[in-house]
Formats: sequence, structure tokens, C-alpha cells
Amino acid sequence: MKRNLFIMLLLLIGIILIYLFTEKDIEQENHPLRFVSLAWQERSIATNISIVNEWNAAHPDIEVEYIQGTWNSAHDYLITAFETGDVPDIFHYESSVIIDYAMRGYLTDLSPYIAPEMKNDILEVAWATVTRPNGEIGGIPFLIESLVVLYNKTLFQKAGIIPPTIENPWTWDDLRSAALRLTKDNDGDGVIDQYGAGFGLRSSANIVMNTSISFGGSFFRKEGDHFVVKVKDEEKRLLQTIVDMIYKDKSVSPASIGESGAGMIPGLFSGKYAMLVGIGSWGRQQLVENAPKDFKWGVMPPLKAKTQMYGVSTQTLSIPKKSKRPKEAMMFIDFMLSSKNTAKLALDDWMIPARKSCLAMPEFKDSIGGWDITCSAVNTLGVGSWTGAPGYVEWKSRVANPVLQELFAGRLTVDEAAKRIEHESNIVLSRYKKRGEVW
Repeated sequence: MKRNLFIMLLLLIGIILIYLFTEKDIEQENHPLRFVSLAWQERSIATNISIVNEWNAAHPDIEVEYIQGTWNSAHDYLITAFETGDVPDIFHYESSVIIDYAMRGYLTDLSPYIAPEMKNDILEVAWATVTRPNGEIGGIPFLIESLVVLYNKTLFQKAGIIPPTIENPWTWDDLRSAALRLTKDNDGDGVIDQYGAGFGLRSSANIVMNTSISFGGSFFRKEGDHFVVKVKDEEKRLLQTIVDMIYKDKSVSPASIGESGAGMIPGLFSGKYAMLVGIGSWGRQQLVENAPKDFKWGVMPPLKAKTQMYGVSTQTLSIPKKSKRPKEAMMFIDFMLSSKNTAKLALDDWMIPARKSCLAMPEFKDSIGGWDITCSAVNTLGVGSWTGAPGYVEWKSRVANPVLQELFAGRLTVDEAAKRIEHESNIVLSRYKKRGEVW
């Protein structure tokens, strides 16, 4: 009798557990997919929400919840989510960071889910930013970030300077010469009130790293399975060029040292700077929407050093490994990053679309807004040797940005900065080497 009661009790517990887990699965299936977006420009946010609403109207059984994130808090939020398991189903970020997430096992490998149409249409250089040597893909690249030089056409005309073209780009020597000619004390009080150039150098690691490729440098070298940082003549030449423009030529505003690119745009409007060097292509949106009516501006093709090659960075959509519904999440990504929607997102964020079909559209060949010159830069973009370096994100914030800030503030020579960067970099990277993480 007792044995029968025990068996019945076990059966009852089993039925209850099956019911609870079934209910949990049903609840999970009915719960909207959570999508964290880092769009920040007003039009871009509106476009993201519009795409989500369009998806939800067509797929009431697989709804997506739009969650507005911020670039400043995204990293901490995602690390906490990965560790606790309370993850969004889709999240927006950028390639240099998701590489680290992929190495730590946080991301779903998307390679089995990618349709041939998407695979073939997205540029190879964009795929290279998110694809591991073993073929795993940590995110879908959809926007390409590029550095541009913006200039004041009126000041160029007054100085008799002919701007560069795609066919005849400027070298860094050309830029330096023009910046000298455009640096003026207009009111004769002995103080410069018009600088040839402004560099946004507050967080300069991205500018320096991506530009170093054109000088033949890279900072990061691979030795076996691990990375080391070395600052050789090529890297020093870039650093010395910027330092000389600030302190020898005095053609770059010292205020650049503590400014961001966005913070310098009002100075371009007012004539304080004739050029803004190394600002993201998104800066064109500020000029179109906020420039005075009579302000005339242009975009330069990539500057040439040894080559015109620059480092590429992409914005991406990824799916955490702990997402319960990766197949449905990828269905939404397919929809969101269709050629039509990618074009909308690129136009509203003023960035280069990662799809070839988008680049063929007339909107991205238009001289109005500098789209033709900006998008032509895809032919000069390559993947930096630091791609896949464990600890790269920490290296930028703990080593590169602080040391470069001291260099450009005049507190270090280029040789002193090079020694500091090498020494401090390899201390940071050695910790990651011990963790055995390999791209």
C-alpha cells in the first residue's frame, strides 16, 4: 500500500513539473523578442522604431519589443546580462567589442542562420570584422563607420586652395601645407583666430589606430597565437605629424586636445577651424541640419600617406548564446537588415551601408551631403591587425587614450609616448594571454 502511494506521489510530482515547464516554455514563446538598439540620432531612432512596428504588424505571433539603449552604458549592461542569463534576444553594438564577447562564449554563432542573399550582398571587408578564423560569425554588420575630413568651402576659396578629389586625393603633406595657409590672425591682435584644422583628440585611439594603417603601421603584431604592441617608425610618423601640426606649425587648435569631433562642429560653422580632421562620417548630419544657411562645406576623400588604406569598424546586430529563440531573432534581423531597411538606417545615421545593393542606389552616389565621396571610401578600408586581440577594448581605454592624451597635450615626446604605450600595453595584454582566449 505504501509502495503504491509512493509511486502515485512520484507521478503527481512528475505531472506538476511537466505542467510547470510546459507553462514556462509557452510563456517564453509568447513573450516578445527583446531588441536593444543604440541608435541615438533622432531620425535613426524613429527609423528603428518604424521597422520594429512594421515587423510586429506582419508577425503578431513573433512580436519584438524595442528597448532604447545608450553607447555609454551598453557594455556594462550586456556583461551583466550575459552573466545573469537575463539577456536581450537581439542587440546592436560594434565589431571591436563583440569580438571580445565572441571569444568569451557569449554570442550565438550566426553562420548557420545567414541566408545566401545576405551573405553575398554584404561587403567582404564588413564580414571580416565579425568572422572568426574558424568561420563563426558573432554579428551581422550593417553600417560602416569611416573617418572623414570636413572643410569650409568659403575659406578654401578665399585662400585660393583647390580641394582634393577622388581622382586626386591629398597627402598628409598637402593637408599640412593647406592648414598652414589657412591659419590666420584676422584681426591683427597677435592671437590666432582661424586655425587651419581641428582634430577631436579627447578620445583619439580610434583615430590613431585606423589612420596608422595608411602610414604602414598597426601597433598590434601577432607573435604565435598572441598579440604584442610595438610602436615603430610608421606609427611614430603619424604621431609626430599630429604633434608638429599642433606645436610646430601651430595650425591645429590646442583646444582640439580636449574636444570630441562633435564638439568642434560649431567651430567649423563660425570659421574658427577651416577643416575638421578625423571626424566620423555621421558628422555630416550635423552640418546638413544645423549649419547656417550661407555655410558651404565639403568632404575630402581619405588622406594618403603610404597608402589610402584605413581601418574599418562596423555596427552590428548580434544574438546572445543564452537567447531561447535564436531562430526567431535571426528572422527579425533578416527583416531589419534587408537592403531597403539597411539603406534607411544608413541614410538616417549618415554612415556607409554594408550592403553592395545599397551602395548601388543613387542616394549613396549623390554629391549633396557628400555621399559620393564618403561611400567611395569603401575601396580604401581594411581590417586592422588588432582584430581579435584579446583585451583590445580595455587597451584603448586604459592605455592608448590616456597616453595619447598626454602626448597631444605636450607632456610627452613621441619617443616617450611610444615607450609608455609598449610597456603598459603588454602588461594589459599579458593578463588576457593567461586566460587563454584566442580569436
